[in-house]
Amino acid sequence: AGIVMAYFAYLALAGFLLPGRVIPGVLLSDKTRIYYRCNGFATLLLLITLLGISVAAGLLSPAVVADKGGELLSTTFIYSALMTLFLYISGRISQSTTTSLKPHVTKSFIHDWWFGIQLNPQFLGIDLKFFLVRAGMIGWLVINLSVAAKAFQQNGSLDVAMTLYQSFCLLYVMDYFWYEEYMTSTWDIIAENLGFMLVFGDLVWIPFTFSIQGRWLLTHKADITKAAAILNVLVFIIGYRVFRGSNKQKHIFKKDPKAHIWGEPPKVIGGKLLASGYWGIARHCNYLGDILLAFSFSLPCGA
Repeated sequence: AGIVMAYFAYLALAGFLLPGRVIPGVLLSDKTRIYYRCNGFATLLLLITLLGISVAAGLLSPAVVADKGGELLSTTFIYSALMTLFLYISGRISQSTTTSLKPHVTKSFIHDWWFGIQLNPQFLGIDLKFFLVRAGMIGWLVINLSVAAKAFQQNGSLDVAMTLYQSFCLLYVMDYFWYEEYMTSTWDIIAENLGFMLVFGDLVWIPFTFSIQGRWLLTHKADITKAAAILNVLVFIIGYRVFRGSNKQKHIFKKDPKAHIWGEPPKVIGGKLLASGYWGIARHCNYLGDILLAFSFSLPCGA
């Protein structure tokens, strides 16, 4: 519990203190906006630096997160449930009429608890939805780095499979925070209320399931041939190009519907639906790219 609370406290302080671009969110139905300080990249780098210094000074074992994986998983799950209960109660008693905080209550407790009843709830001035996504993504990388450290302790080096998996995930997370402002125009942020589905997804699902491959490689040997490694890298590169390219086009279009896509004016259906670039090839190329990336994370585990 102490590790999780210290982690949340660090993210809150770093998010408040570190410099970063302030990005306006989409215009809400009441003509207001949420403004997001996109300093996740700096927050991530500072955390890794602080952890590295602590390890070098002998204050922290680099494998502590990997060693306490089960405890951290159960603790984070409990925090997710408690946070959702807090969100439900605070939402039910809210008298706000703003789009962000107006409660949307149905006759089903399960529905409201699962999907949430407020769009953009805050705590001490922190936008919780944006905060939790950041916590999950950074948490995933911290778990992976600890798993890599444990693998190094066990074997004296990282084999090809572990190196591939760790490299792909590192690049993915670093890329996410480099383009963190793109998150401000995603469906999760602009349209979905914050309930257990998103809280659990951010705090438990992302860090603890996305790191399963690394944990598997800790106890299993995967012999990767040079040809297989090259193919794995190609899958990652193709997936990344499609994923990042399509999401970038979507974000640019939402910010400026007249911006050129692949050097040409965008084709639009019904005034809002982009049908140019990747979005003119298929409706959700970004999902295809994400699937290929997820596939590349698993390929190092072998057949």
